[in-house]
Amino acid sequence: MTAKEILIGGQDGIQVVMDAAMGNRHGMITGATGTGKTITLQILAEAFSHLGVPVFLADIKGDLSGIAKAGKQHLKITERIEKIQINDFDFRANPVVFWDIFSKQGHPARTTISDLGPLLISNMLELNDTQTGIIYSCFKIADDQGLLLLDLKDFRSMLNWMGDNAKELKSEYGNISTSSIGAIQRRLLVLDEQGASQFFGEPAVQLEDFCRTDFSGNGVISLLDATILTQKSPRLYAVFLLWLLSELFETLPEIGDADKPELVLFFDEAHLLFEQAPRVLIDKIEQIVRLIRSKGVGVYFISQSPLDIPEDILGQLGLKIQHALRAFTPKDKKVIKAVAETFRSNPKLDVEKVIQELQTGEALVSVLNRDGSPTPVERILVRPPESQMGPISQSEREEIISRSPFNNRYDEELDRESAYEILKKRAEQASKDETQTKTKNTKTSSARRTRSRQSVGEAMLKSAARSIGSQIGRQIIRGIMGSLLGGRR
Repeated sequence: MTAKEILIGGQDGIQVVMDAAMGNRHGMITGATGTGKTITLQILAEAFSHLGVPVFLADIKGDLSGIAKAGKQHLKITERIEKIQINDFDFRANPVVFWDIFSKQGHPARTTISDLGPLLISNMLELNDTQTGIIYSCFKIADDQGLLLLDLKDFRSMLNWMGDNAKELKSEYGNISTSSIGAIQRRLLVLDEQGASQFFGEPAVQLEDFCRTDFSGNGVISLLDATILTQKSPRLYAVFLLWLLSELFETLPEIGDADKPELVLFFDEAHLLFEQAPRVLIDKIEQIVRLIRSKGVGVYFISQSPLDIPEDILGQLGLKIQHALRAFTPKDKKVIKAVAETFRSNPKLDVEKVIQELQTGEALVSVLNRDGSPTPVERILVRPPESQMGPISQSEREEIISRSPFNNRYDEELDRESAYEILKKRAEQASKDETQTKTKNTKTSSARRTRSRQSVGEAMLKSAARSIGSQIGRQIIRGIMGSLLGGRR
């Protein structure tokens, strides 16, 4: 094995090795619960880190933090090392930065409403076509008005104003249904209850902070704690990953084929990215996955079945690691048959049968040759990780966070002037002007108090006053709890 290869595992004198140059050709790790997917993810992440490749991964079950600490000798580990015939095994820790949207188990990971964009916002809120049209109008109006949409209070203020001025806006922006706006606002309330307000705001996470190496040249592993996130708001989790993928695609330069990736992403519970997603979004994901490899980014999906991943995306995944699947029903048998057909056949293996026989820590694996062709599938033992299996203690996590290069960079919230604040100022001025006008008209003549038709600008200010007045209390609570900010840098 060379310095630019990754040993995945082996047995019976066979070792399966992936060329690091194929690391940007993407991959998947699949299998039933409890069959060893997490350990396989761990050994790949640390292998890329050792090659100097930064890694981003999501910790769904809370047991991946051990990647930051060296493992310990164990009889079963020794036995597996001997069976696979690993000659350079060495227990060691990896450089890790912890992140957490809720700011409890790591640095805050935030972005803005504007950066997320109307398509992902609509998907996150599970909106229909009409409601999605409202979201696109909201972004266009905010751009035309020069109003930043940074957090949820900005978003709500814009929607409230649109509802109050639907008639005036119709000719330029199309029909704006107040009932649709009401439905969107209700979805936002649910999202807020799930903690989404902590995701939107500033300071926004800088993408380059996910693309670092340490002083020894090892790739830094950015570990997002998603244990609470996937329980409270799985849709928000999926949207965060899709936002990260699209931002990297738009930001990183083209590098073509290289001897190793520039960055590797591991997306656990991958089915959440595609469940109930509209066709337009799935098409966009497929396009990004196909093109982002030219920017040196490898994307690895982890799920129970390859069939959780859309076929057009599945066809782009070079590395395939399949742990055990069980067949309890006729439907399960059909799934196993379909999964078996995704591998390049090996005359020595009955893949459909072996998938059901695999033990924990065993897998069927196919990698890409240097020319991009898949290797025949092999049955192997997955190599043990050199880092700790299982989580580190809370005190150990806190110590790592305190020594992080990003310590205190994202902790203090910012709240620069944006849509909410601007509308509030205009509303206060409009209210003051209206009071002065009423006083003057009362003194001159009651007949001259007939009001002219509201301009769009006046309507904006008055409706903003109504919407903002009810949000002041929430703003104070949000400030105490820690809201999120962000924007295109």
